[in-house]
Amino acid sequence: MASTCPNCGRKLKWYEIKAECKACGVSIPNFNWEARLEEDSARAEAQSLKFHRGLSLFTYSVWGTKLRIARIILSFIPIVGFIVPWASLQSESGSVGFDLLGLFTGGRSLLALFQSFFADSGLYFTNMAYEGYSGPLTFSMLGVLFMVLTLLMAVIAFFLILFTNKKPKNLSMTVFECLSVICAVTAAVMFTRAGKAAESVTAFNFGDLPMFQAHSGVMWGFFVALVLLCVAALANLLVAKAPAKSVEELETERLAKKAAKEEKERENELRKEKERREAEAAAEEEQKRIVEEARAKLQKDKKKN
Repeated sequence: MASTCPNCGRKLKWYEIKAECKACGVSIPNFNWEARLEEDSARAEAQSLKFHRGLSLFTYSVWGTKLRIARIILSFIPIVGFIVPWASLQSESGSVGFDLLGLFTGGRSLLALFQSFFADSGLYFTNMAYEGYSGPLTFSMLGVLFMVLTLLMAVIAFFLILFTNKKPKNLSMTVFECLSVICAVTAAVMFTRAGKAAESVTAFNFGDLPMFQAHSGVMWGFFVALVLLCVAALANLLVAKAPAKSVEELETERLAKKAAKEEKERENELRKEKERREAEAAAEEEQKRIVEEARAKLQKDKKKN
């Protein structure tokens, strides 16, 4: 219930539960209902317009042009670069492959490395402290860290494509893609330094895995991942630099498509109505022909009799 009567302005008490005002007798819920209905209709129309404009802008920003379709695909593909091997650490006593599942390098995969690290992270930090935070384990784990940051930046760039649709020329995706490229290069540098550090010592512990006469190096998967990330960054940059339609242009196109669709539906209805009438007329003609044939046959039978 309203706090005041909309007709006379009398302040209503909290215990007054009747629909009618005690002062003027007007029905408060039904007062000026036509004007309120018009206001609700106008409000609903404005919300519908806002929704359709937002939807048009979203679809255009994500896949409204061939370049934008290529951009959304190329921004997702770099995830493949984390399945292939970026580097490997080989030794006579065991090996670690810095690819997600270890499909290409054998030995302990990146996923198994994560499980081992989170199961006993203290052991890893103890080993890193023992080598003075400048040995093969330290540089290898830094390489893994920058691999994770590379993936994180790429994922953020991908979702920014969806969340920044109101600004089709936004450069934030390009910034995060460039950051992912920088992190990937830094990871490769760390893996290279880990290999040099491993070759300078006879043996060391890689967490719970002993290493003897180890050697490490960057593998072909890193270059695949780097190319994919660079292509994604270039695609985002091209989209940001390309001409973009305004909200008004998109709304004009939407209304034109809506009008064309309604016109096509109207033409279909008219065509169906015409076909229905023609079918009815044909049925009437057929019925007349049948009746005339029956009458002619009846007259012929009468003449014979």
